[in-house]
Amino acid sequence: VAAKRKRDALPARPKKRAKEAPSEPEVDAKRGADGAGPEEYSIPPPVSQGKWKNKERVLVFSSRGINFRTRHLMQDLRTLMPHSKADTKMDRKDQLFVINEVCEMKNCNKCIFFEAKKKQDLYMWLSNTPQGPSAKFLVQNVHTLAELKMTGNCLRGSRPLLSFDPTFDREPHYALLKELFIQIFSTPQYHPKSQPFVDHVFTFTVTDERIWFRNYQIIEEDASLVEIGPRFVLNLIKIFQGSFGGPTLYENPHYQSPNMHRRLIRMSVAAKVREKQQVKEIQNVKKKGSKVLLQEDPTEVVFETPAEEKPVEIQLVKPETKAIVKDKKKPRKIQRKKQKKLFRTEA
Repeated sequence: VAAKRKRDALPARPKKRAKEAPSEPEVDAKRGADGAGPEEYSIPPPVSQGKWKNKERVLVFSSRGINFRTRHLMQDLRTLMPHSKADTKMDRKDQLFVINEVCEMKNCNKCIFFEAKKKQDLYMWLSNTPQGPSAKFLVQNVHTLAELKMTGNCLRGSRPLLSFDPTFDREPHYALLKELFIQIFSTPQYHPKSQPFVDHVFTFTVTDERIWFRNYQIIEEDASLVEIGPRFVLNLIKIFQGSFGGPTLYENPHYQSPNMHRRLIRMSVAAKVREKQQVKEIQNVKKKGSKVLLQEDPTEVVFETPAEEKPVEIQLVKPETKAIVKDKKKPRKIQRKKQKKLFRTEA
């Protein structure tokens, strides 16, 4: 059977000939006029052959208990920073050093963490995880993009310029914060989600021992600035050597906690109320003291005649009771009323 199959098998196909090498005139035809090579290699290279080298990733999230304004501010920062990442809210019971593990799982080396207390105080942590340093701020005067409705606008994902106050170069703790702001808020070059345009600027200004954050659009015609938003004020509390803890590098002597601020306001209101009460008491005393009191005249007693003293009488006999005289006309009146009722019912 095997022999039959071999006999009946089709004749083998002829082997394919190897492609002949192109002749010299054909090669010359493919080459360009200058002899530089094929036409596909004559396309000019791209303008920027950049590679994404700065792999900064910022984790932006918050604790539970934040209000709507903080949530909108957090969302605005995520839209302005294409190199940011989001995460679920952290429980209040968890310790802050757990954030370092969250950043490691999210592959982030910077973190912006919003911490809410008493549903009215907002704190912001800026940290370089996991080595440090980290800074804690009290956030005040928060205004979001949706709330401001400014006329400025910028391209989503564009890279911002960072403008710093000259104070950041004079004092060492401000110089440390400047480097932290640069690494967190600056968009890395050639980031996949970023756009190769620079059309807005972040400004950090130091006034009244606080850092004022503003975002402006750069208009191409005359290079003027138009505010976009958001805006907020950072009141520095402490700078720590580690990430979310560690030895204290700097403590702001001008910082006043919100609890102390509210306590001073209550004390000032109570002092005003006490002052008003004291003024009223003084006015009442003056009104009473305004009456002229004449001195007693010793000669007035001469003309006073003392009243005669009546002898005290003691009754030994019980006084007689008065007889009660009944009105004889009352029963007649009652009878008349009854008769009238009877007549009414019969009628």
